[in-house]
Amino acid sequence: MKVNKIVVLQLMMSMVLMLGTASCSKKSSSSHASRATGWDVDSQNGTAARNAGKKQQAGPGLVFVEGGTFTMGKVQDDVMHDWNNTPTQQHVQSFYMDETEVTNGMYLEYLEWLKKVFPPTEENYKNIYEGASPDTLVWRNRLGYNETMTNNYLRHPSYANYPVVGVNWIQAVEFSKWRTDRVNEAVLEKSGYLKKGAKTNDVSAESLFNTEAYLASPSTTYGGNEELVLKKNPNGRKPRAGKDGVVPEAKNVYAQRSSGVILPEYRLPTEAEWEYAAAADVGQREYNIYKGQKKYPWSGDYTRSNKRKNRGDQLANFKQGNGDYGGIAGWSDDGADITNAVKSYAPNDFGLYDMAGNVAEWVADVYRPIIDNEANDFNYFRGNQYAKNKIGKDGKLEIVSTSNIKYDTLSNGKVVARNLPGEIAQVPVDEQETYLRQNFSTSDNINYRDGDKQSSRYFDFGDSESGPKADQAMYNSPKHNVTVDSLGKMIRKYDSSSKRTTLIDDKVRVYKGGSWRDRAYWLDPAQRRYFPQDMATDYLGFRCAMSRVGAKTERRKSPRN
Repeated sequence: MKVNKIVVLQLMMSMVLMLGTASCSKKSSSSHASRATGWDVDSQNGTAARNAGKKQQAGPGLVFVEGGTFTMGKVQDDVMHDWNNTPTQQHVQSFYMDETEVTNGMYLEYLEWLKKVFPPTEENYKNIYEGASPDTLVWRNRLGYNETMTNNYLRHPSYANYPVVGVNWIQAVEFSKWRTDRVNEAVLEKSGYLKKGAKTNDVSAESLFNTEAYLASPSTTYGGNEELVLKKNPNGRKPRAGKDGVVPEAKNVYAQRSSGVILPEYRLPTEAEWEYAAAADVGQREYNIYKGQKKYPWSGDYTRSNKRKNRGDQLANFKQGNGDYGGIAGWSDDGADITNAVKSYAPNDFGLYDMAGNVAEWVADVYRPIIDNEANDFNYFRGNQYAKNKIGKDGKLEIVSTSNIKYDTLSNGKVVARNLPGEIAQVPVDEQETYLRQNFSTSDNINYRDGDKQSSRYFDFGDSESGPKADQAMYNSPKHNVTVDSLGKMIRKYDSSSKRTTLIDDKVRVYKGGSWRDRAYWLDPAQRRYFPQDMATDYLGFRCAMSRVGAKTERRKSPRN
């Protein structure tokens, strides 16, 4: 009997221990408990912990491109003898990219918004709309009748889904900034951080939404109108009553980066990203880092389809020969003589359309004849110019107002706005950010490892005080000076020096992909050309990209024990 009592007692103690352990385990595995401190992340400052693992949503118009390694550059004979695309192995992080080129319809939305917010009839804003407008005169030809496109291509509804052209690199960058703010404005409104209709009602130049300005100082958004800029309880649940039965007040906050709802910026893709996305080696594993690049964004060495359903159809819009921009009318025609509507041809294995043909596309990089993979083989990009927020004399962030908009005069005399009201004024980073750093030492890194003694026999370092001679730098290009006087008259000062040796400078940008004006040779994703960043053509367009934050892949992987 005593033995049975002892056994029963031991069993009861074991059950108590098991219940206690289960209780502790349940408590520690609670979704509201921090893995670092065990604190309830719904209280105090638990936003980051509460949103841990929240996945980035793809922005409007974007598709996911899973990153990886690839052979950047051409491995076949270079018949143009450019020798500017020597093969290098590069790695690109995952990112998002526009499914198609930016279309006339998309760009017109941007222009209409600018016209509404910055009426061109007002003296202070007269250059904003005009500076953003595409150059429709790019269609003209001395010996060709193209007035139909000059007058209709941008605005006629028949061309709404055609890629926008006549846009220079600077305008493409400004469109990307505008798109970032409008998308995040819509996201915040949908998430309850902005009053419904805030993005469209009573929008004026004095009260604009800017993503970075909102993150830095939400209360000043929309000119400080607190009726439009809202706070909310980020966990979306009503507070629970405490032991004393009192329900605490809900902790309402503005959206922050840690909220996980604000998207990274839209931007131009880097050259490495564009080439990686165009090649789409993910679909054909035989085109790997050892065998090199595919000839085209599709499989095979020909521009016509070999599939039974559409055998013989052209896979891209390009110039097929002298005087042949589409082929003989009928089934063998490629369907276009100039550009064509987006999605007229099959996408590549990433789901991206027109990565060969239709229009060539701007990318973010400054052009150089070589890709310096010895310096970097991860997210390669030449063109970094680091800046920081400008702090005013009052110690606060300096927000651009309607009275201090800065304008730049381009080499063709076009005047464009450098910044818009609502944005945070930017200044180059200084010694505070660069002192004793190993990864960067200056604000402007365009010429990093470029123009050194090994790069050019014409480079002269001069004496220790004056440094290198400007006229003997590696890229000795013409230095034209175009300004506009107070009356709006253009003053041109052209550099006619006979000592200039190249057209390459820090203001020429890479463009990729063939266009409706190009032969099939240029459809190869590895081909690279350059053009001045402030000029436009009838065959150059662009598409936007967005960085991926968080996991590299969207594929599910089983966790390892």
